[in-house]
Amino acid sequence: MKQRNEIPLRAGTMVLLMTIMLLVSCRGFRPAGREEIRRSSYMAGVSVHDPSIIKAEGKYFIFGSHMEAAVSEDLIKWKRIASGVTKGNPLFDNLFTDLRAFDYVGRNEQGGYSVWAPDVIYNRKTGKYMMYFCTTSTYIKSNICLALSDSAEGPYHYVDRILSSGFTGRTLGETDVEEIVGKGQAERYFPSGGYLNTRWPNAIDPALFYDEEARLWMTYGSWSGGIFLLEIDQETGYPLHRENNGVTRTDAYFGRHLAGGWHNSVEGPYIIYDEQSGYYYLFVSYGALVSIGGYQIRLYRSETPEGPYVDRRGEELDPARPSHYPYGLKMMGNYMFPSLLMPYMAPGHNSALIDGDKIYLVHHTRFDDNSEYHEPRVRRLFRTPDGWLTAAPFSFTGTEKLAVGLSPRSAGGLYFVVNHGTDIGPAIHGAEETLFKAGGGIEDRKGKNLGRWQYEKESATFTVTLDGELFTGVLLKQKDEAGNDVTAFSLISDGNETLWGVRYD
Repeated sequence: MKQRNEIPLRAGTMVLLMTIMLLVSCRGFRPAGREEIRRSSYMAGVSVHDPSIIKAEGKYFIFGSHMEAAVSEDLIKWKRIASGVTKGNPLFDNLFTDLRAFDYVGRNEQGGYSVWAPDVIYNRKTGKYMMYFCTTSTYIKSNICLALSDSAEGPYHYVDRILSSGFTGRTLGETDVEEIVGKGQAERYFPSGGYLNTRWPNAIDPALFYDEEARLWMTYGSWSGGIFLLEIDQETGYPLHRENNGVTRTDAYFGRHLAGGWHNSVEGPYIIYDEQSGYYYLFVSYGALVSIGGYQIRLYRSETPEGPYVDRRGEELDPARPSHYPYGLKMMGNYMFPSLLMPYMAPGHNSALIDGDKIYLVHHTRFDDNSEYHEPRVRRLFRTPDGWLTAAPFSFTGTEKLAVGLSPRSAGGLYFVVNHGTDIGPAIHGAEETLFKAGGGIEDRKGKNLGRWQYEKESATFTVTLDGELFTGVLLKQKDEAGNDVTAFSLISDGNETLWGVRYD
């Protein structure tokens, strides 16, 4: 479950130490028959947890938990513009003047206030920027709140609580639930006295999106009863609560149940609609957010905003699943490449942005550094031939492009291959030296045959059969985080696994 308030951002000595560690180039790794690989890691310059991105006013803004926010002109260099859950934070102008946002949830275990996981969207009808964020005090007692601004940067003016969770018969009157479902109709949420969190959601992690018909939706939820969806009234910013009308997965108060339940680790939902593919993509995170918690990004898709959302195997994340690890395309987890200074850990709670003809994935990541220090990362997303999305292996440098027009010989070579698997745990997926031969064969370092590969130069489609499993995706060119020129592939399988390969050029 979320423990954001128990993991304070590192500062002072820790930040200095991390800066030194990540900026100094190191020597020492020599792949067979090749020059040494330059090693380094990119520093974003800010620490924003649960980053949600919006492009506005010619810039890119990310907003995160603990009232953190940053701005960039190129998605590479970031500047902090807000930090800390305090009255002096310029992100809000009235959040702490009357404390209405905290009336129901109260203070957290540390005696302070929790402000988590904001998402900002531009309202096409009113011309306002709307921020949806959550206030919370336990793993089930939370609010989703609304604030408005004339500028993406803020300040945002708190308006109201629009959704609550974790209520019981004793606290029901502090919420708007009976106003929506009617007097005496709320007992289904707490049938045995306590809030039934295995069935109903934790009202946090809101994310807004427009569908193909310009209707506005909010997806939200964390662990507990899973991920839910509500349509939003564009005139008011409040949810449009609907009766189920025979649709068993739609609740009058919480909306449509999309995925998860039974307190499985699914949270941080984010949906985008891609006009080019015609799909709605649902990103979620599994695992616990700490470095060794197995935090990771999973992907589902649907042809309609209300689902069903299915994975690469065509299966939903049904709440009846006894274990959720096989479901959902695992886009990335813990991993290491030779040019990085240390493994990347717990990438997750992402947002995404379609910007012209490019799609970007934005998430936070931790490191294998014996701390819980975290930074945001931006990656290019590429469409696979069958309409899925797959991420570039390295952070965005502005150099990413499809590797079209190569010969079979120049597309092959020695690749360092990471299979992210479908596990949820602390294991770091290391890079295995793998030879992609010009004739289409694949061998390990000892010469053992592993499978076959194929490359289509017109589309940069790259296909690998490895140990009997088929992976399909794209071959691309980019610079890695140490400045090395690399050829890389990013592939996905029917078994919900992602395969990354990097050749240092």
